[in-house]
Amino acid sequence: MAVALAAMCAVVALAVLAHAAGPPAYAFAPDAKKVQGAERNAEASVLAAGAVYRSSIEAGEKLYYRVVLDSATDAYVSAVAVPKSEGSVAYGDGITVSIRDLNDSQCSSNRTTFGSGETPRPISAYAHRTVGRGASTTCQGAGKYDVLVERESKDTSSPEAWDLELRFEQEPGLKAGGPTETTAPKDWPSSTPAPPTAEPEKRTGGSSYYDATSLETGEWIDAIAPGQTRFYRVPVDWGQQIYASAVLSNTTGDTTEFIGNALTLSLDNPAQGHIADTSLSYSGKSASTALKPLPPVAYRNRYDYSSQVNTLRFAGWYYLSVTLSPKVAESYGKDPIVLSMSVQVKNKAGASPYEGDPGIFAVTDKDKELAESGDSAPKAAKSATMQVVAAGAFGAGAVLVLGLGAWTLLARRRAAAAGGPGQDHHQPPLGGPPQQGW
Repeated sequence: MAVALAAMCAVVALAVLAHAAGPPAYAFAPDAKKVQGAERNAEASVLAAGAVYRSSIEAGEKLYYRVVLDSATDAYVSAVAVPKSEGSVAYGDGITVSIRDLNDSQCSSNRTTFGSGETPRPISAYAHRTVGRGASTTCQGAGKYDVLVERESKDTSSPEAWDLELRFEQEPGLKAGGPTETTAPKDWPSSTPAPPTAEPEKRTGGSSYYDATSLETGEWIDAIAPGQTRFYRVPVDWGQQIYASAVLSNTTGDTTEFIGNALTLSLDNPAQGHIADTSLSYSGKSASTALKPLPPVAYRNRYDYSSQVNTLRFAGWYYLSVTLSPKVAESYGKDPIVLSMSVQVKNKAGASPYEGDPGIFAVTDKDKELAESGDSAPKAAKSATMQVVAAGAFGAGAVLVLGLGAWTLLARRRAAAAGGPGQDHHQPPLGGPPQQGW
């Protein structure tokens, strides 16, 4: 208990200092390429597989982008919409992403909204082109496909443009004799497990999918300010289930004003496809919410009609985000409030169904190490770079020391040889002529 209390105090102290400059802005991937959406599909820019792009979309706009697909690969294009944190959104506002062939036949479409909380926050939606068993008869050929991103905003919402972060990923091919079932499982463990017994530990969430803080099974303490969104990621392998809940601590004041949908907890898959979200109301007292139990990750989940099942179709990093409504500041002030997160990953990991490199659709030993340490992707990359630099510096230093040692020994031998028998063998300082008294 003392450890948990100390962690909470440390989190609050650090968060108060950080909040002095306001909630951090969404951290776009630094390698994201700028791209302009087109109102006419014939003018759409082509997105490259594995790349990240940055764009924007105005209220009511419908923007086209383009991808080139073969006839054998499942493909995914996601769009993260980032409205201004100081703006406003209305119930039903959101984005829709669809992939279409050049006859405008829809391959798939998904829509994500801000929900009834009407809180501006990063939201993500994705569309996919699926081929082979269980797929529709459209969108099966190789060629050019359109990606359409649509923004819906009510007249009462802020009119400013939303930033967009676009990703295009392709799924690896299956092994020979890979998954053959074309129906999703109908039953899975649906009871919420008992909470972890380990003491809570401090983990400070990131500000985007790019710098999301890694988590593993456990209880995690953070702090969140009104208007802020915290991002975390959890490695979930084949056959595993993820459970997550959030608790917003009480405040110390006397205010008890009720705020509906004060905090939103959201879950997205490795391709930034939205899976589910939940929210809690707040009146200054401790309040909690939990994602409803979801099925284990399985390839055949993709054949289910429900998006809360078919999005759990591959292994990899699953993303949790937590947003605290800016309305909380009106009644409880702008200071951060302690946030507790419970995360559990159940079941033994199964084998990958893919042939070759699975890319982002896998859980590696390195991923498990990051989840244990709490490092984000950029922090881990920076650490790896520093190790290489340190190793190089050590190697160069060792070579320099050995070189100086060899040069010194050679200089002394030459000086000794020049002195001859019976001469004083004291040596002058290296690099200079003999001095008097030597």
